[in-house]
Amino acid sequence: MKNINRLIRGSQKFQKKAFLQHEHEFKKLVEEGQSPKVLFIGCCDSRVLPNLITNTGPGDLFIIRNIGNFVAPYKPDSDFHSTAAAIEYAVSVLKVKDIIVCGHSHCGAIASLYKPHKLEDEELVHVKTWLALGQPAKELVEEMAEDDISERDKLALTEEISVLFQLENLMTYPAVRKRVESGELFLNGWHYDLERGEIFAYNDEKEEFLPFISG
Repeated sequence: MKNINRLIRGSQKFQKKAFLQHEHEFKKLVEEGQSPKVLFIGCCDSRVLPNLITNTGPGDLFIIRNIGNFVAPYKPDSDFHSTAAAIEYAVSVLKVKDIIVCGHSHCGAIASLYKPHKLEDEELVHVKTWLALGQPAKELVEEMAEDDISERDKLALTEEISVLFQLENLMTYPAVRKRVESGELFLNGWHYDLERGEIFAYNDEKEEFLPFISG
């Protein structure tokens, strides 16, 4: 109960202070409904806080979080697809203008790709299946990386390349492809550095992740 009590106290503090600072915004969002312009797909990692690292407020981001910030390819069947459903809703109902796939440093999902024995626990059956979405990035890094690459650099490269694979998977969604090709929607690949608090964005022309240019 100790951790829950801490959250309860935090909730009370939010209601008395932070909520009051944004009360007008919350009421407006209730009355008019949400209309975020950005879909943010990030990792479940507790160290990655989308609104905090982008300095955004209520109603600014429609957020999907899952292990590894993965996007499964489009699969029109009757199974349950949480991430896919949220993507469809953001694109076709909310009409977002940008989608960000944000990876991050020290990602446990990416690290686990190189330690498959840790996923053999029968209680991790869904985790193991889900992490298969990161395999293409791992395999590409193993093909292209120099023999003397450090473990940290290998993981960082895999984290970045995985983001690019998720962007490719997004393009398998008919609604996403349609709007990207018409210029109504833009896809963005980001990588967040936990230690420096800095975000790097993928540059198509230079084919690398670069820090934002102030402007």
